[in-house]
Amino acid sequence: MKATSLLHLRNLLQFRTQCRGNNILSQEPSGPKMKTEIPVRGFFGPKSKQFMKKLEKTQNALSTIFVLDVEKSIGNYAVDVDGNILLDVYEQIASLPLGYNHPAIQKVFQDSKNLSQLVNRPALGVHPTPQFIKQIDQTLLRIAPKGLDYIQPMMCGSCSNENAFKAMCIWYANKYRNGKAFTDEELKSSMYNKPPGCPNISIMSFEGAFHGRTFGALSCTHSKPIHKIDIPSFDWPAAPFPRYKYPLEANERENTKEDEKCLARVEELFHEYKYKQKPVIGVVVEPIQSEGGDYHGSATFFQRLQKITKQNGAAFLIDEVQTGLGATGKFWAHEHFNLPETPDIVTFAKKFQTGGYFAKSEFQPKQPYRIFNTWMGEPAKLLVLDAVLKTVKQENLIENTRKTGDILLNGFKNISKQYSQLILNVRGQGTYCAFDMPNVLTRDKFINQMRNAGIQIGTCGDITVRFRPALIFTEKHAHIVLDKIIEVAKNF
Repeated sequence: MKATSLLHLRNLLQFRTQCRGNNILSQEPSGPKMKTEIPVRGFFGPKSKQFMKKLEKTQNALSTIFVLDVEKSIGNYAVDVDGNILLDVYEQIASLPLGYNHPAIQKVFQDSKNLSQLVNRPALGVHPTPQFIKQIDQTLLRIAPKGLDYIQPMMCGSCSNENAFKAMCIWYANKYRNGKAFTDEELKSSMYNKPPGCPNISIMSFEGAFHGRTFGALSCTHSKPIHKIDIPSFDWPAAPFPRYKYPLEANERENTKEDEKCLARVEELFHEYKYKQKPVIGVVVEPIQSEGGDYHGSATFFQRLQKITKQNGAAFLIDEVQTGLGATGKFWAHEHFNLPETPDIVTFAKKFQTGGYFAKSEFQPKQPYRIFNTWMGEPAKLLVLDAVLKTVKQENLIENTRKTGDILLNGFKNISKQYSQLILNVRGQGTYCAFDMPNVLTRDKFINQMRNAGIQIGTCGDITVRFRPALIFTEKHAHIVLDKIIEVAKNF
């Protein structure tokens, strides 16, 4: 028997084994199937266009790719209203851990015991429920990074970061107030946005970072001008984030120098802003810069960054909104770095179906209403998260992500050798993978042709293609993606 036949037989047997543990895979289509052509700019088919005409009457819909038929979408496959079936390796901007219509999540809504939590949404800051208190203990604290015993639920990534920034500011002020009460001057000046009540302090972020689109988060976002233009922003420092040469093993000396250059600038900015009397009280960083272009930092970079931050008396916040919950082959991406100590704060959202942050106990405000909003989380989404976490554990999905990620990444590297002028700078951890293309026009043309070939895929940065499949993405799906990339690459 030929080697290729043996390989396909092995893949089929492995897929059937996975299906027994995860019956949603057995419900999936056999592969992508396109019924309508996708124009370079515009929407998929006639039904999508009809829906878009209605939507455009009330919203700016220029970011829309296609109108999703969520009822027909299943597992790793997205289906649009025109019946196009796409293998989805972008999964609603990295937010679906178990793909579409997973039975474990459907059971949450079918269970009558959950009905009261699904139909009522209490103001949890003033009226927490016994069920919610139990969810904090049994769902959220079980996944907390070691040493982070304080948990603050929120709704989305932006508000998670926004309130984590506030927690850092409050922590810093408490530290220098030495536990004393607020002065009358502080209280009065805060009402006019003036110091000392509203102090001149700053938070350091990184060039290329993305932490959200609300006001404070936007001051730490530096991924694309369109996110920031026309919006006032704080005068806060932005340090360079490493831009490595690939393959890493062939460029160790250059990449070590890149780390040193970036870290030296971090130290300079601490001193510059102290001199400007706007001391840096916290540093926020993504384990992998995602929206900015899937840029990675080495373990050494993050270890030294944490050390510099601590030496300067600042808090260290890791934004795991996109990287958290297994996509990189570890539950938390920062676990790859073997940090000297746990980060002070870790924010989360997306795959968690809710948002919030874990923090050390000293970052908990001493007074009420300082970190507050109407809902302070959502019990219904915590029910969903609990089902997700149980499925991840039962089906060993993080290990699946590691194994499938190796196949995906090695496949990209092999294609890059074959099409070395097209597929550049292959990189990734787990299935959290990316590569660059020569320019934005080539990248956008490639993305369009991949969608026409039945692969829903994402972009980031200026020239990057990014992959964010669900945790149920298997070897079979990886080979479909790789085959389609080769098919499309031949046209270039």
